[in-house]
Amino acid sequence: MNGPDAGLLEAAKNGDKEAAEKLIVENSALIWSIVRRFFGRGVDSDDLYQLGCMGFMKAIKGFDSSFGTQFSTYAVPKITGEIRRFLRDDGTIKVSRSIKEKAHTIRNARIALEQKLGRDPYLSEISAETGLTVEEIATAETATASADSLQREMGEDGLTLEGVLADIAQEETMLERLSLKEAIDALPPREKQVIQLRYFRGMTQESAAKVLKVSQVQISRIERHAMEILRKFLN
Repeated sequence: MNGPDAGLLEAAKNGDKEAAEKLIVENSALIWSIVRRFFGRGVDSDDLYQLGCMGFMKAIKGFDSSFGTQFSTYAVPKITGEIRRFLRDDGTIKVSRSIKEKAHTIRNARIALEQKLGRDPYLSEISAETGLTVEEIATAETATASADSLQREMGEDGLTLEGVLADIAQEETMLERLSLKEAIDALPPREKQVIQLRYFRGMTQESAAKVLKVSQVQISRIERHAMEILRKFLN
C-alpha cells in the first residue's frame, strides 16, 4: 500500500493514540496544504489546522484498503470537509449571487417540468431544460436548499448527487469539484464509469446499460455501490 505504513495506519484505526499522533506529524505537510486554502476567513490558522487534524483522524477511522486507493486520496476530502463544515456552520462561507441565480433558474425549471411530466424531473431533464450541467445543478441546489429539500429523491433509484454532496459547504466550487473528483477517481473502474455516464453525461440507467452492454439491473446495482463509496469518502 502506498502512503503511510499499513501497520501504523491499522494501529491508529484501532485506537492507538501514539500511532495516530505519529501519522499526523508525518502528514502535517498534507494537512497544512489544505488548511492554507482557507486562510483569510477570519479563523486562526492554528484552529484551522486543528480542524484539519480532526478530518485526518476521521480519514484514519474510515479508510478501507479495499477501496483500492492511496490513503492520501481518501484523506484530502475528509480534511477539506471538516474545515468547510465548520466555516459553513460558523457563517463564514456565504452563497454567491451567481449560485443563487442558477438555483432560481433551476427551481423554475423544476416546477415547469413537474407540471409537464407529473413527477419529479431527473437531473438530466433539468439539465436539458436549463442548459446547465448536472454538476452545476447539484452545486447550486445543495448550496441554497433547506435540509428537507436536500433529501428529495430524483434518480430512478432515489439516489441523487445532491445527497452525496449534502454535507459539503458549497461556496468555493473549485474546491468542491476537487474533493468530488478525487472521490470519483478513487472508485473501482466500473463504478467510476457508471457515475460519469449517469451524472456527468446525463444518461438514464437504460442508456448507460446499452453503452456498457449490461442490464439496467446491473447498472442500478453498480450505481448504488458507487454511491455508498462516495458517501464514505465525502461524509
